[in-house]
Amino acid sequence: MGIVAEAHNVRVLGSGQQVIVLAHGFGSDQSVWKHLVPHLVDDYRVVMYDNMGAGTTNPEYFDFERYSTLEGYAYDVLAILEEFQVESCIFVGHSVSAMIGAIAAVMRPELFSKLVMIAASPRYLNDTDYYGGFEEEDLQQLFEAIRSNYKAWCAGFAPLAVGGDMDSVAVQEFSRTLFNMRPDIALSVAQTIFQSDMRQIIGMVTVPCHILQSVKDLAVPVVVSEYLHQNLGGVSIVEVMSSDGHLPQLSSPDIVIPVLLRHITHDIAT
Repeated sequence: MGIVAEAHNVRVLGSGQQVIVLAHGFGSDQSVWKHLVPHLVDDYRVVMYDNMGAGTTNPEYFDFERYSTLEGYAYDVLAILEEFQVESCIFVGHSVSAMIGAIAAVMRPELFSKLVMIAASPRYLNDTDYYGGFEEEDLQQLFEAIRSNYKAWCAGFAPLAVGGDMDSVAVQEFSRTLFNMRPDIALSVAQTIFQSDMRQIIGMVTVPCHILQSVKDLAVPVVVSEYLHQNLGGVSIVEVMSSDGHLPQLSSPDIVIPVLLRHITHDIAT
């Protein structure tokens, strides 16, 4: 196993010709895909990895400067594809990884046949003529809560992000992976994500994009999925699912997995 694969805990499952890359969002790791993977391995070669900074990665490898922008993560995606000699893939990106995939697809469009975006947002801060869901004050309070007592913040944030029942297995799962992050790394990653602005980049994305969104999501208002649809540079399609929360593939698999499989399998009709 190469250094990139080892650093990112890359796992390759299945034996199909077509490659699917599964990329998780903030506070989780590749285990977030556990309900989806069994449906893919018979037909696809599935590549999963952990973003640098996830609790499952070595914190010594986390370069605060490199990961102060989403480009740092996009270069990691390209390095993983290169190490595993992937010439074309379907990239399924959750939350921030949807935007990381978008950057990678701008850099090397030929490597991506389509992007499937789950709970994606190009910008979390409200702006003139743009509703991202957060005011600057909200973000400063969020960062201060992470800074002052990370464990308490995790306990409060996990059920809000996941939605639904506070005692659900999904909430317990997300609480575990969130708390596994080193607090200073979690703060840095949260600041990078919540202060990012990808609105200029998404117009350069020419790869087809499938935008999947929960009807209720603490982090991403439904209008954001429509904004992406209107502003992406290539063809795109939006599906708003009846799921609740920011990690619907973990919390509402009965609703979300069939939708995901449909978008993975079928291309956008043009």
